[in-house]
Amino acid sequence: MRSGPELRELSAEQFTTELDALTGIYALAMDAPAAELPGRMSIMERYAGYPAFHAVVAILPGAPGGPGASAAGVRGGPGGRGHGQDRDEDATGSQRALIGFAYGFHGSAGQWWHDVVRKSLTAQHGGEVADRWLGDSFEFAEVHMRPEHQGRGTGRAMMHALAAGRPERTAVLSTPDGQTRARRLYQSLGFVDLLPAFSFPGAGPSYTIMGAVLPLPDEPPLAARLASPSRW
Repeated sequence: MRSGPELRELSAEQFTTELDALTGIYALAMDAPAAELPGRMSIMERYAGYPAFHAVVAILPGAPGGPGASAAGVRGGPGGRGHGQDRDEDATGSQRALIGFAYGFHGSAGQWWHDVVRKSLTAQHGGEVADRWLGDSFEFAEVHMRPEHQGRGTGRAMMHALAAGRPERTAVLSTPDGQTRARRLYQSLGFVDLLPAFSFPGAGPSYTIMGAVLPLPDEPPLAARLASPSRW
């Protein structure tokens, strides 16, 4: 019988080692063109060096043995198996599929997203409001699930795992504008709109900047049933 997803913490070093597999999940979740992926990998690698970086992955245990498993660890994505199911093996030889990941870090001056958002928030609402939301914040940089595993509570559980015990006063993020599944998730976690219909420099799609006061609301029963985060 298959069990539910397990959450594992990744160090910054482990995160960068698994960039191929993580970028593969990003490509599926965002329906991203192949030409975008090298740039995304570069951004993720840079983010791993930011202060208080924290990452988690969601692993779905599978059946023992079988083709596609790699004892060396999870691999895949644009440089490996492409859009295939990324797998590794545990100590017993059972396959485990990597189905999602999330990460974030402490927001601070000098980070591109932080500086752009703070400038706009200050211009629209004043420096006091900008400082209230960004003066001591944890930035959720990315939360992605393989499409076939979305809507089952694992993304929520990963966000709780990242936010648990954080010393920051607030959490902030950006999400594509519109009433998407992701935005409804963030709203259910207490996030409110700070800058709706926001465009980052260089044009592109419209986003909504959102913020929440930490700690996040209690986890739902499904997330509580997921395995507690453990080291990779």
